[in-house]
Amino acid sequence: MFERPEVGERALLVHITLASEMEPENPEEFRELAESAGVTCAAVVTGTRNQPSSRFFLGKGKLEELRATLEAEGADVVLFNHQLSPSQERNLEAELKCRVLDRTGVILDIFAQRARTYEGKLQVELAQLEHMSTRLVRGWTHLERQKGGIGQRGPGETQLETDRRLLRSRINQINRRLEKVRRQREQARRSRKRAEIPVVSLVGYTNAGKSSLFNHLTDSTVFEADQLFATLDPTVRRVSVPDVGPVVLADTVGFIRHLPHTLVEAFRATLEETVEASLLVHVIDNTDPARDDTIQQVESVLGEIGAGEVPVLQVCNKIDLIPGAQPGVERDESGRPVRVWLSAHTGAGMESLRDAVAERLAEDVIHRYVKLSPADGWLRAQFYQSGAVVAERMSDSGEPVLELRMEARDWHQLLSRAGTDENRLTCLDGSDWMAVEAV
Repeated sequence: MFERPEVGERALLVHITLASEMEPENPEEFRELAESAGVTCAAVVTGTRNQPSSRFFLGKGKLEELRATLEAEGADVVLFNHQLSPSQERNLEAELKCRVLDRTGVILDIFAQRARTYEGKLQVELAQLEHMSTRLVRGWTHLERQKGGIGQRGPGETQLETDRRLLRSRINQINRRLEKVRRQREQARRSRKRAEIPVVSLVGYTNAGKSSLFNHLTDSTVFEADQLFATLDPTVRRVSVPDVGPVVLADTVGFIRHLPHTLVEAFRATLEETVEASLLVHVIDNTDPARDDTIQQVESVLGEIGAGEVPVLQVCNKIDLIPGAQPGVERDESGRPVRVWLSAHTGAGMESLRDAVAERLAEDVIHRYVKLSPADGWLRAQFYQSGAVVAERMSDSGEPVLELRMEARDWHQLLSRAGTDENRLTCLDGSDWMAVEAV
């Protein structure tokens, strides 16, 4: 899709403050984006306008300044910290005689470099094709109209139509492959639901420290670096949580302000892991001056993908960079943990996070030691079928004693189907369970 040379590129960054913008872009964040894309930032051109020009986005004076700076710095690509229309991008390239990319193009280029898995590459290619479909005309301007004279008669729009048809064909092909991936993910989620395995999904703004946190919790070696979108492909690991049992932990792609809609759509299969999660761990870079704004951006994307109602545990990361900050847990009025302060770099506060996750997941989990009578054979079979039996022992009188762990909703539904009241069951405490002879 995007051609990336083997060597680094010198880029000129353009950031224009628009009075009409409700949520202006962050120029420093855009510089980090450009560096993550592998380019060298030669200079930054800034300016102010009431609203963008329909032809060049910039005014004539600023366009001349941009051209002069481009020649002086020897840059070979211009990156705009804004969303450009196809015509604006085409006009700027014609005037500046170099490649021009907008914010969406830069993000797509980063994603194309970082995708490693089959699914990730498909998702990135789909987003690139959707973005490119509106910009095809710039590569074929010499074929836009019929010309007279020998050697000047071209096929008109035929080449554009051919390209669009090939593009649509490839998009449909990728969508079919991604649909197969979605079905496979859905099958895996159904298996986890049948086994009553909770899913904890790490979410947060890009470069907040999700991968570092994931590595600490799972003893994994997921790539981590102090740059935007260091990791792209989602990673899933199974971990054991006290009083809960096995838990699936998912490290997802980082969010960013004004995340391109094409990327949200392309990565919907991956983001469904977030929608189906039992708990979201929202990792926050506590050293970021725009901390509150990034929290709002993440919550906005979560709402857009349908995960706005999933329970959230906030994690304030990087306290090692804040003088006097100490690890700890904040609780709400009911005593439930809502925020954990830690450092994924040093490991300070990790035990507090594990305890908080266990406590939040255990809110909806029933952990019982139940002695069944001989007449409860059907109920025993249902417990096994639902995957709720952790262990079974036999009492001195020959009655089965089950250690059960299951969601409270499923517990009440199962008892209701069996026509059994919870008070009728004989529940033991932990010491009585230990005294029962193991099967």
